[in-house]
Amino acid sequence: MRRLVVTSVFLSAMMVPYFAMAHTDEYLATVEAPHGGQLRAAGPFHLELVAKDGELSLYITDHGDKPIPAHGGQGKANIQEGKDGKKQSVTLEPVFGNMMRAKGDFKITSDTAVAVFVAIPGYETQGARFVPQGAKGSEGDSHDHSDDHDHHHDDEDKDKDKDDSHSHGHHH
Repeated sequence: MRRLVVTSVFLSAMMVPYFAMAHTDEYLATVEAPHGGQLRAAGPFHLELVAKDGELSLYITDHGDKPIPAHGGQGKANIQEGKDGKKQSVTLEPVFGNMMRAKGDFKITSDTAVAVFVAIPGYETQGARFVPQGAKGSEGDSHDHSDDHDHHHDDEDKDKDKDDSHSHGHHH
């Protein structure tokens, strides 16, 4: 009896990633975005954000990449410039087709995070978080390593100083 339970749990665990995978951010990161932006899954939508300094363009499609008309919809984007940078909120307005756009006085850097919320008629409000130039941000890890190396050098120098002081001691 117990063996049966274990098997069914194992099977369901194997099936979950298979179904979920089609729409994870990791999977979408490997997909070429139609407009060169960053893709995110949000409920029934795929949202693609193209971010430039002072302008955000959002394209809305379904999971089959069919455009979802933005007409009559509304949206908001919260832009955070770096962890401690200024936050601002801009309104996303339908432009044409499945595209919404927002303009504001902001800069897009590798530290900029954009949280987008969209309400399209006939759908529930959906949200997604973008890091438009996040791919470049991964270099941040390597900077941390270089800091570690600097500390090691300091330690070596200290050791050398100790050695010198010992040798001076012997001269007396």
